[in-house]
Amino acid sequence: MAVQRRLAAILAADVAGYSRLMGEDEEGTLATLTSHLTELIEPCIAKHRSRVVKKTGDGLLAEFASVVDAVRCAVAFQERMADRNGGTPEEGRMEFRIGVNLGDVIVQDDDVYGDGVNVAARLEGLAEPGGVVISGMVHEAVRAKLDFRFDDLGSREVKNIAEPVHAFSVGMAKAAVSTSEPEPPTLQPLPIRPSIAVLPFDNMSGDPEQEYFADGIVEEIITGLACIRWLTVIARNSTFAYKGTAPDVRKVGEDLKVRYVLEGSVRKAGGRVRITAQLVEAKTGGHLWADRFDGSLADLFELQDQITAGVVAAIEPSVRRAEIERAKRKRPDNLDAYGLCLRALEHAYTFTPDGREAALSLLDAAIALDPGYAEAHGVAAWCLQQRYRWGGGRTIRQGGGARPRGGRGNSADGRRHHPRLCSLHDELSRRQSRHGTRDGRASTRAELEFRFGAQRRWGDQQ
Repeated sequence: MAVQRRLAAILAADVAGYSRLMGEDEEGTLATLTSHLTELIEPCIAKHRSRVVKKTGDGLLAEFASVVDAVRCAVAFQERMADRNGGTPEEGRMEFRIGVNLGDVIVQDDDVYGDGVNVAARLEGLAEPGGVVISGMVHEAVRAKLDFRFDDLGSREVKNIAEPVHAFSVGMAKAAVSTSEPEPPTLQPLPIRPSIAVLPFDNMSGDPEQEYFADGIVEEIITGLACIRWLTVIARNSTFAYKGTAPDVRKVGEDLKVRYVLEGSVRKAGGRVRITAQLVEAKTGGHLWADRFDGSLADLFELQDQITAGVVAAIEPSVRRAEIERAKRKRPDNLDAYGLCLRALEHAYTFTPDGREAALSLLDAAIALDPGYAEAHGVAAWCLQQRYRWGGGRTIRQGGGARPRGGRGNSADGRRHHPRLCSLHDELSRRQSRHGTRDGRASTRAELEFRFGAQRRWGDQQ
């Protein structure tokens, strides 16, 4: 029989100090535990769309399709238990410890097995009585969706688990009561650089086997996009929390703090498969790009590579164009170094002398704001190379962010240049003063050398 696997959130709970309670009063302890299970715990789990997989004497195991529901259930569980224990002497209280993990599990005969379950059980052992401890994967998936405090416990070595487990404790609302007015939540701004989340692709074929293919496509696309240095890509663990749902991309953008969302679907017909993909601007919900890819299932890996290459190749310029348009919509006095560089790219791509000069002016401003901004130095060097090759150069401009002054070996920001570059600059400046603009190309050459020197120095410092 084929082994069935699925991604699931596992909640493991047990009673702290159960052996001591049973030693003091077996019948009373068992009656109290049964009362908690039937009146509070099982209804709470059912309310959060889950099921109890099994009970283990003093504990239980529950499986959730949603990791957000699992953490909400764990917190509600502990808060209601705190209420029930309110009038009970401390030595007689029954307190639970809870661990929550997100992982791949094996399903057999309505039971679940595997490391996804084992890690949840080990996390439960790290929790304080009345507390909840979650894994790093769970934290990554819920931190932007739930308004709880998460305390980093670091990586922990736990029994029978090969790798250390990164753990976080969840702050209980009832754990610390304050009489002061709560501070309003601080909204985190979007990253300055463009960011994208790739959502799990929908399986439209009804064939469960295509789930693995669709997930593989998404993982390959995430890996390909991560190679674009100027683009921030959200990790797979965060985006796969939306698997099996139909989220509003605007809400996804708010939750994951991204500007762009890539979504898609997989359909199979006979021996062929069709992948559709759409790039959406998260703030407006508007489509920036969409396409479909067809292929044969004869070689799945080759098909995945072809689709991944096509999607990544199409998304890179689409996001770049959207970022340029976004920079154009910003007020000029609000532009940062990144925005100035994007505006410069629009002028540089006109391939005209006036366009190059406009681009260089914007790039000088970007470098003045961020002297170590490698892309601005690189685009400026490319513009100067184009000026040198095609002409249209002017005399060396004074005051550029990475420009030397007065023949000295320091740039405007005080950094040293190579002595031979300084000598070259001085000699070309003297020639220019004797021959006017006839040596405009030579002046550009000197400026180009200084630009490349600035890039090299910046790279050496990283």
